Amino acid sequence: MPSVGATQVDETTRPKGRAAARRRQMDWLTSAACPWVIVVLFGAVTLLWSAHVGVGLRDPGGRMFRAKALSSILLFLALAVVDVVIRTTRGGWSLSELRNQIATRWAPPRLALLISGILCYHLVYLCYRNMKSWDAFNTPRDHDLLAFDRWLFFGHSPASVVHSLFGTSSAMTTGLAHIYEVFANIVSVSIVLAPAFITRTRRGLVMLTAGMWAWILGTISYYSIPSLGPAFSAPRDFVALPHTFITDHVINYLAQRQAFLANPSDPKTFVSISAFASLHVGLTCMITLMAGYYRKRILTIVMAVYLVLVMIATIYFGWHFFSDIVAGVVLAVLAVALGHATVYPASLGRTLGRALDVVRGRPAERRAAG
Repeated sequence: MPSVGATQVDETTRPKGRAAARRRQMDWLTSAACPWVIVVLFGAVTLLWSAHVGVGLRDPGGRMFRAKALSSILLFLALAVVDVVIRTTRGGWSLSELRNQIATRWAPPRLALLISGILCYHLVYLCYRNMKSWDAFNTPRDHDLLAFDRWLFFGHSPASVVHSLFGTSSAMTTGLAHIYEVFANIVSVSIVLAPAFITRTRRGLVMLTAGMWAWILGTISYYSIPSLGPAFSAPRDFVALPHTFITDHVINYLAQRQAFLANPSDPKTFVSISAFASLHVGLTCMITLMAGYYRKRILTIVMAVYLVLVMIATIYFGWHFFSDIVAGVVLAVLAVALGHATVYPASLGRTLGRALDVVRGRPAERRAAG
């Protein structure tokens, strides 16, 4: 027969245990629902803008959503296998440990939450790519950005300054071209690397939601200051560069833009040019900040070095203005903050509450009272 003390413990702990379980369940449901709320809202804006410009939502050849989403999910599942193998062998291989890791890391709720996040990320990317294409209807403001860049650099073009610093040799141009081009692969891998390997599931989801916000903020910046970039609006500043595949990209992108504006109803036409802000810098900076967020010191240093190289390449080839780089960094900071707040909305409320306390002077009062 249980003692009085045991009965009291049961009565006090069981409700608390149930309340904690319900809280955890609500946290998971919130983390699963919030990305989809963002998808619905951004999707609604995209569809409204599609009706406004008279161009339907497109996924040419399935490249913008179907292919990318499928490859991300397959890569995530492959990394999930590697994750289980590493965790199993970390403390010495055993069949029981393997079963334990599979039950934990491959638990259906965990996989469902993360795969759901991957789908949300790619749906936002699809909307972003269409919105970016329709930005071609807006009047570019490259003249203003060119003037601002020259004012910042005391009458000089930032590209000419970078060319004088690093030279325009074939080796330098080719090297920077490959650094710039590998960006897409780094983003594709990074976006599923954290969900696959980070121990805490919801914390791994932050990478995906931060990426979603980066594309959304990029869309807002494109429409705030429509622009093409120095390579398109001031090509004379880049005539000294040797011909590379970057040169071919510039030519192809300009031809695609002209074809789209000539016949927007053609389902094959798509525009890939928008300068402000630089999402090469923005996404690279976001990944760097996320590496710090996950406390991966060596990866943070490596990504910081790559970020600097991307900034140099961005100016070197004229993809973006110097102001685009600054905007890209600001965008990255906001994306990480919003990504965290999306997965942990309660933490945002606590942060705002503490900020209000500071404004009202309450912390000082509490310290004095204590």
